[in-house]
Amino acid sequence: MAVPKTYHIVTLGCPKNDVDSEHLERMLAGGDLLPVVEPRDADAIIVNTCGFIEQSQAQSMEAVRELAGAKRDGQTLIVAGCMTQLYGRQVQEEVSGVDHIFGVGQWQDVAKLLSVDVDAIYDIPESAAKVTGPSAYLKISDGCDAPCTFCVIPRIKGGLRSAPAGLLVREAQRLVDAGAKELVLVGQDTTAWGEDLGMAVGDGLPGLLRMLADAVGPDVWLRLMYAYPSRVSPQLIETMAELPNVIHYLDVPLQHGSVDALRRMKRPHNIEKVHGFVEQLRRAMPDIVLRTSFIAGFPGETEGEFRELLSFAKTIQFDHAGCFTYSRQQWTGAFEMAEQVPDEVKHERRERFMRQQQKIAAKCARTFVGRELDLLVEGVGEDEDGGPVIAGRTYREAPEVDGLVFASGNAAPGAKVRVRIEDAAEYDLFGEVLA
Repeated sequence: MAVPKTYHIVTLGCPKNDVDSEHLERMLAGGDLLPVVEPRDADAIIVNTCGFIEQSQAQSMEAVRELAGAKRDGQTLIVAGCMTQLYGRQVQEEVSGVDHIFGVGQWQDVAKLLSVDVDAIYDIPESAAKVTGPSAYLKISDGCDAPCTFCVIPRIKGGLRSAPAGLLVREAQRLVDAGAKELVLVGQDTTAWGEDLGMAVGDGLPGLLRMLADAVGPDVWLRLMYAYPSRVSPQLIETMAELPNVIHYLDVPLQHGSVDALRRMKRPHNIEKVHGFVEQLRRAMPDIVLRTSFIAGFPGETEGEFRELLSFAKTIQFDHAGCFTYSRQQWTGAFEMAEQVPDEVKHERRERFMRQQQKIAAKCARTFVGRELDLLVEGVGEDEDGGPVIAGRTYREAPEVDGLVFASGNAAPGAKVRVRIEDAAEYDLFGEVLA
């Protein structure tokens, strides 16, 4: 292989993959390679794949085939990440044109292949600043020790590995110095941070939040994603309520609302406890925004269990909720379970859930009409009459997964401005910029 001079990274999947790709880019910056915008112009193309569910695996494979089919002489195609951790041999056998296969976390090996002296580069933290916006992802841990029977992540990523607090503090400060006004904390389970370092269950994250809040100052938002239900502790709730820059937003993937379904999933199944911590959250932070996700059509799911899920979601009234059809994954406990639910039933149940959730989301959104909120500006444009409009997010919208706020008025991308909300749709809000 000739020594590449240029590279292009294709990133597929979740924000945690965005973090991994920027981690690799920062290593490549230690060599002589230059990034290019288009794959066709690169000497080396690196694909960071996703392998979490069947759909994401198919999308990753399609992207690899497309890039392999468009390869020109002298180009190197490198495929890495979650999908190749599971199906590397299959990719190599089925897609001609793939030159190198790497699994999860082998970014130093990729860099070495591209003639970067990684031993001469300091330990680069895993974080990613969004190029075009005011937010940055900070991956505080990787891997997971949970026994969920639907999830292949422990096989892909391995067990929990928490990043050291000092490294995270320094990286948070770097991201803020680079212009980030919001740090989105991500991991397979952010609430487990520190347990592998000897901290008691639930004790680590509150302390880390205090260190980060002090390090970045009161004007930088800290947003929590991927919290595990049984680890939403009184201590975490108290910390969120006390620290002014830990915004009142929490993402807790619950997966189901039926005790029996949750037992089969090997998930926390004390529904009363969920109602309890939701009540505590809302009592401590009356304006808190809650996001969750559910699975429709898990093996053995009866119509009665699905109705329990609908009832549970209707009772809690989540501001944001996603529902995914169950994806049968090899190497998981649910793969060989009897009573696999037919695809048409899965999709019908998901549609029913989303119809209900759309009404709930619209009701929750309307409660913001008349309020004044801080907004992070992500883009600018014009309305149909040619007037200036900005688009962005308040504390109620996480990057890439929730809606947007559109406000009439002027502001620069990346700025934080005050807006008054005047109208609401199911997922988006509308308002005006205040002087």
